[in-house]
Amino acid sequence: MNSTAKLTDNKAIIALLAEQFPQCFSLKGEAKPLKIGLFQELSERLAEDERVSKTQLRGAIRHYTTSWRYLRCIKAGAKRVDLDGNLGDELTQEHIEHAQQTLAESQAKAKQREAAKKPAESTDKPRKAKPARAKVATKARSSKPAKATKVETGVKVEDVSALKIDQKVLVTVAKTPMNGTIVDIAKSDVKVQLTSGMVVKVKLDQILAKA
Repeated sequence: MNSTAKLTDNKAIIALLAEQFPQCFSLKGEAKPLKIGLFQELSERLAEDERVSKTQLRGAIRHYTTSWRYLRCIKAGAKRVDLDGNLGDELTQEHIEHAQQTLAESQAKAKQREAAKKPAESTDKPRKAKPARAKVATKARSSKPAKATKVETGVKVEDVSALKIDQKVLVTVAKTPMNGTIVDIAKSDVKVQLTSGMVVKVKLDQILAKA
């Protein structure tokens, strides 16, 4: 078997990481929160390993940090670990809330996919009408306004020279800006590590500087 064969499957790469860094990565049981900036250290440690490229490694880390098992480990009191399992900073409430929201959205989408696979229920059977009084009561209970989610805003960045490594910024990768930390700057492309641990490459116009 060729030991230098390229690994292209995320699961195979994660298995490699769990084998080489067992105090940081795992394949089962409770996961550990990864240190912010871990990808850069990991790239350096695996620079001589021809089995995995930076692109493949980045994809595998993204797969690992967006899994339900990992998102569940982002909780109050937990501390981040480096490649050797050394404990670092304790998770902030912001990171915990972001992980909980990501997990809830992922589980909701999975539930919708499962529901779509099931055959539609027969509509031949007449449904029993609910008493009018019960319907009014339900409407009254649901009329209470939902608690508004706080959305952070920032200032648009006009020049990449205004940015620096380790700067806290907001990144527009979806409809809502997400918090992140700049880990690399190359011309108009900027690499930002999100609070979930995932690293994304974005353009200057996707970045908002925190006020």
